[in-house]
Amino acid sequence: MVPGVVVAWITAVLLLDRGASLTQQRLLGVGTCLLLVALLARESNRTRAQVAVVVVFATAVEYCFAGWLGVYNYRLAGVPWFVPPGHGLVYLGALAIGRSAYVDRHRRVLVPATLVIAGSYAFWGLALSGRQDVLGAFWFLCLVAFLMRGRNPLRARERSQANLVFVGAFLVVTYLELLGTGLGTWTWQVRDPILGVVSMGNPPSGAAGGYGFFDAAALWLAPRLAGVRIKRTQNVVVQRTQNGIVQQPVRAQHAAAVGTGDA
Repeated sequence: MVPGVVVAWITAVLLLDRGASLTQQRLLGVGTCLLLVALLARESNRTRAQVAVVVVFATAVEYCFAGWLGVYNYRLAGVPWFVPPGHGLVYLGALAIGRSAYVDRHRRVLVPATLVIAGSYAFWGLALSGRQDVLGAFWFLCLVAFLMRGRNPLRARERSQANLVFVGAFLVVTYLELLGTGLGTWTWQVRDPILGVVSMGNPPSGAAGGYGFFDAAALWLAPRLAGVRIKRTQNVVVQRTQNGIVQQPVRAQHAAAVGTGDA
């Protein structure tokens, strides 16, 4: 259900944005925020924390690389309001795909299939496309690293589930980038504006590898933030318990002293 809702909403927003004014674009942003909140209402606290990490991280990247450096440019000036919460929707859609029963049953096929398809796309962008895509090839290598990382057998199940999130991210992000650039919602520069030496496709073929850093940040950071919160809660409980144990004898001694004085 969630992947279908996410893909349908992304498609609708990008289609509506083609001729939208700045005010209409902001209304699309408000609608995207409301949809994200509604979908998160049914999720666990851990998933909500992961989505929050993605939105914060992605927002910083957007305003740095689009708003400041101009690595890619949006149709209207500035970063559209629907983009930051849209990153949360993309992650939530990828997560839902990765944890679905069907994808879980076919993980041994889907992970190598993703590598083959993504690798073919990256090769096309690097060697066959009329616009050479070095950045896409680099991001494909990042995607390979995310999919193949770690060999700890004690965490094999956890690693497998994380890998499937990146499989879902490849599907959602590739569709998103092809649709967004095809409609002219955003356009990637021919070369990076920082050094001017890295050529880029429109979109870069391995864009899912770039998005993978958002996913990796969510999967790595959210549990640690939750652990810090739990530890603080436990410390507060222990402190309150200790205070209660100390105060009880004090109150008893005070009562005894008053009783003796009265006698």
